[in-house]
Amino acid sequence: MYVAWRDLRFARGRFALIGAVVALITLLVGFLTGLTGGLAAQNVSGVLALPGDRLVLKPVADAGATFADSSIASDTTAAWRAAPGVDTVTPVGITQTRAEGPGGSTAVALFGLDAGTSFAAPRHDDEVDLSAGAAKSLGAAVGDEISIAGSSYRVAEIGGDDWYSHTPVLTLSATAWTSLDQRLGGTGQPTVLAVTGSPAWDSVAADTGTTASTPLASLTALSTFRSEIGSLALMIAMLFGVSALVVGAFFTVWTMQRSADIAVLKALGASTPALVRDALGQALVVLGAGVGVGIGLTALLGAVAGGALPFVLSPLTTLAPAAAMIALGLLGAAVSLRTVTSSDPLTALGSTR
Repeated sequence: MYVAWRDLRFARGRFALIGAVVALITLLVGFLTGLTGGLAAQNVSGVLALPGDRLVLKPVADAGATFADSSIASDTTAAWRAAPGVDTVTPVGITQTRAEGPGGSTAVALFGLDAGTSFAAPRHDDEVDLSAGAAKSLGAAVGDEISIAGSSYRVAEIGGDDWYSHTPVLTLSATAWTSLDQRLGGTGQPTVLAVTGSPAWDSVAADTGTTASTPLASLTALSTFRSEIGSLALMIAMLFGVSALVVGAFFTVWTMQRSADIAVLKALGASTPALVRDALGQALVVLGAGVGVGIGLTALLGAVAGGALPFVLSPLTTLAPAAAMIALGLLGAAVSLRTVTSSDPLTALGSTR
């Protein structure tokens, strides 16, 4: 690393420039990753909180199962409850509408299920449980009255920050939800079954004409989740590719400019592995500094913007992108090492005369 440190001190401007570029790309990747995590949470956190090992949906005709179209009849629910290995079956109704509270109105997702599960649900038909987002948008507190489709409900509890398709979750009893869904033009039948146990999942699903997926796998049944996360993930992947190309191009040019120095070092007895370690160590220093600054700015901006944007600041949205940026940067820098590994000292020295 002796030569690498001398290079870093001698060409401070060049390395500062590439470090700044790496920092900006890291900032873009980190901020976009945090925003993706926040948007994903506002899309699916309510689904992931449902009390089941598998979520059962009913496909329509030959189309794939979706939360928007699924409607499960009572005989299907009975068949799942009767299946060997099933411990509990919790029918859950899901629909979207608007609610009005003391401090305003907002679009909400109505979840209907009976109390007694890990998912907070009111015990009485004239009560409603609000998520933190719904309580904030409606300006409601425990004991207040809110109105949904002309019916009034008393706020029994304010729970966690659960969302469904970017709308905050309100929870009703199963009976209250069925009545409300029918008034809104629905069938009143549950949307999904949250099933726990260890039955022959594929066999029971085939017999009942349903699908049974883990909560995480069932997220693809939300069309908004597929399109949104797919687009953002593509942008993140492209930024990772740009990072590798930029770092690789910089070190390729830099290594070509140092070909005479490399030839002298080889003529003096420096081994190829030592020169490779020197070049990669130099790249690691630049990447570490640039990525560190970029992630620091991401954490700072994420903390500031977290109140206005759906932004998640966690190791998954900071440390993971940072590690990926460094790995891809080193991969790009490794491409530039062909000059080091294939350089002939006599030829390189002769070409500089």
